[in-house]
Amino acid sequence: MAETTLHEDLATRHSLASAAERRFAPQTFAIVLAGGRGSRLHPLTDWRAKPAVPFGGKFRIIDFTLSNCVNSGIRKIGIATQYKAQSLIRHVQRGWSFLDGRFGEFIELLPAQQRVTTEWYRGTADAVYQNLDMLRRQMPHYVLVLSGDHVYKMDYGRMLAEHARTGADITAGCVEVPIGQASQFGVMRVDDASRIVGFSEKPATAEPMPGRTDVVLANMGVYVFNADFLYEQLVRDAQDSRSSHDFGKDIIPHIVERGYRVMAHNFASSCVNVAHGEPYWRDVGTIDAFWEANMDLVSVIPDLNLYDTQWPIWTYQEQMPPAKFVLGEERGGGSVVDSMVSGGCVMSGCTLRRAMLFSAVRVEEDARVEESVVLPSVTIGRGAIVRRAVLDHYCHLPDGIRIGVDAEEDRRRFFVSERGIVVVTPEMLGQKVHHLH
Repeated sequence: MAETTLHEDLATRHSLASAAERRFAPQTFAIVLAGGRGSRLHPLTDWRAKPAVPFGGKFRIIDFTLSNCVNSGIRKIGIATQYKAQSLIRHVQRGWSFLDGRFGEFIELLPAQQRVTTEWYRGTADAVYQNLDMLRRQMPHYVLVLSGDHVYKMDYGRMLAEHARTGADITAGCVEVPIGQASQFGVMRVDDASRIVGFSEKPATAEPMPGRTDVVLANMGVYVFNADFLYEQLVRDAQDSRSSHDFGKDIIPHIVERGYRVMAHNFASSCVNVAHGEPYWRDVGTIDAFWEANMDLVSVIPDLNLYDTQWPIWTYQEQMPPAKFVLGEERGGGSVVDSMVSGGCVMSGCTLRRAMLFSAVRVEEDARVEESVVLPSVTIGRGAIVRRAVLDHYCHLPDGIRIGVDAEEDRRRFFVSERGIVVVTPEMLGQKVHHLH
């Protein structure tokens, strides 16, 4: 039997969706907002945009949003980029060029070009406004506005179908979060019919969702707009000198206050692969959240299933040999426990415990790596100890270095998060590299 092509594979998976859900995807254009600074990730975004930050051993954060689009049957996608975009651009060009323009499929990069105004993108809404001409040329019936910096698996087809069924002007994706965490999110207040009647950005106190006392509905940054309605609101907002031109701060509150039909879509009804009874959605925008989400993946049964063949996460993969483990028992022994090791890695009589190793990592004899995330092309020298750390691309740790052992020494040399996670970059080690990742 001939090898299944990528297009055939995607078509087969998409055919699993109901006909009602499937028919809205071809009428939809998705625009992914990937231009934010991502400053809360500190050194990890010194040279790259947050959506381009590596995650899960072989992926980039943006791969989850793009995979959701493709798996949902949405093949017309624009990515709005701005800050430190070169790494993101290279990744998209290498890993996401398989869509076929002959069939009206594409992923198009949309850097801020000052075509509409003399400004760079001034906010999430302005990033879409400055690309209105491109959107109108595609003549979509729906526009799906997405954030490129969250980790989750979602069938957008279900949300599109619900949007059409309810006759909404806009549908906002919402995730249930504990009421005690409401101050970290934009919170939707809804009525019994899931119509949004109020919106508060990071409120000190919040009203729970109907029928519950312990959770609120938090804004996911996932929106479905009727295309003409979106264009109208973007033009109006662009002319408002008081606006910060942001969907969460300006567009959504404005339309809610004026009585437009704004509906909440509960992520629980469209999430894919619910683990432990809870939908998986993570904002990995801080060092601690990034580390925790990666560490969850090395658990025996992680909350996020990366091994699901029905809803795969697509990415660019370098051609590398399998991971190799050498110098075992005959040289004093090494061990690997609850860890993920990517292609091109060489482990030489070392110990890994709850470690996430990206591609082309080398760990020398007697080194110990525990509860750590190691990004590609890192070398860890003999006898080194690395605990509760994130090592950035191209770090070359000298023999015997100790990271995560002496808190005072770590703070003197490296970046340390609130929870004590140590972030190490080549610059902190006095090493010069040419950053392309």
